[in-house]
Amino acid sequence: MDRLTNSQDQALRHRAARVVPGGMWGHLHAAKLPEGYPQFFARGEGAYLWDVDGRRFLDFMCSWGPNLLGHQHLEVEEAAERQRRLGDCLNGPAPAMVELAEQLVGLLPHAAWAMFQKNGTDATTTCATIARAATGRRKLLVARGAYHGAVPWCSPSLLGVTSEDRAHLLHYDYNDEASLAAAVDEAGGDLAGILVSAFRHDLGRDQEMPQPGFARAVRAACDAAGAALILDEVRAGFRLDLAGSWEPLGIRPDLCAWSKAIANGHPLAAVTGAEWLRDAASRIFVTGSFWCGAVPMAAAVATLRVAMRDAVPERLAHLGGLLRDGLAAGARRHGLALRQTGPAQMPMVLFADDPGARRGEVFCAAALQRGVYFHPRHNMFLSAAHTEADIALALEAAEHGFAAVAAAG
Repeated sequence: MDRLTNSQDQALRHRAARVVPGGMWGHLHAAKLPEGYPQFFARGEGAYLWDVDGRRFLDFMCSWGPNLLGHQHLEVEEAAERQRRLGDCLNGPAPAMVELAEQLVGLLPHAAWAMFQKNGTDATTTCATIARAATGRRKLLVARGAYHGAVPWCSPSLLGVTSEDRAHLLHYDYNDEASLAAAVDEAGGDLAGILVSAFRHDLGRDQEMPQPGFARAVRAACDAAGAALILDEVRAGFRLDLAGSWEPLGIRPDLCAWSKAIANGHPLAAVTGAEWLRDAASRIFVTGSFWCGAVPMAAAVATLRVAMRDAVPERLAHLGGLLRDGLAAGARRHGLALRQTGPAQMPMVLFADDPGARRGEVFCAAALQRGVYFHPRHNMFLSAAHTEADIALALEAAEHGFAAVAAAG
């Protein structure tokens, strides 16, 4: 499945290079993936994608997370279409906004209120703004290497970003209570909040679930300082636990940032928060021309209803466990050392002793040739549209991937 002569994908890349800086951008840049990966797609349905050259792929990226229920889920799309016929971008929100806010407050034990945005970065930025407004302080603690969005205050890139943009960020190491305590001490009386990912999901490294002691230490530090515990649920939200990713730990945040899976591919983000932050949330000014779009909110109401009815996190955990066990067995058959970390619903698969993920690229390229879209460096995603038969198909493709890695030495 090398690049096709006269392929539509290649033609679109050449056209984009003339009118779009870099041809593409950010995590969507297929040029950084192994040979044969498409950049442009024609459609999606269930657990499958078709590129512009007509090739079909079993999708384990789910549009980098948003498709919790699978592409073009019937109930979600029917709800979106009903709202679309009534209106989307109006002079104010539709009733779907109130229904969705009520749904979130009823679903999430920590939440007394909800407000809506468009992207995950909007949500994390809004959380930071609320925490600072409520406390009158400036310092935010973030984990080294964590990704919380692509604007200057938290961008992973230093290009175009000034030191002043990040003047009030302090860093700790995820799951390291001592480094957390040191950062809290450094913030002193100026601590507005601690921003923490639902689990450690940095690019190209083993993932880490939060240790209970670490989670308790974050909660205790915020309580002692009167600061906000901000949980970034943008990537993990509604895949691990519908009540919140840290609810099984017994730790409830003060603010949560949501996006990706909330509306099954429709553009939406949300912030939910505790009662003590309601006044600050009502007084800050954050807005966007499309933040009240009614169609994504109707889609989100349907998405969450299906996720609750069908116990989606549990289903994803079951399917992810089958995939994880099958990959481990396949690697052993070929004498390969595989590292699988993070939650089964969002698998991270890396090879041991693989600088630059070269073995991972060989593996993924071979699987892609057999119609399965894995990623060599980023955590992947399961959707409720995947079936046990799909997992079996993926493991058949993985067998060719392992064979290719073993042959490459």
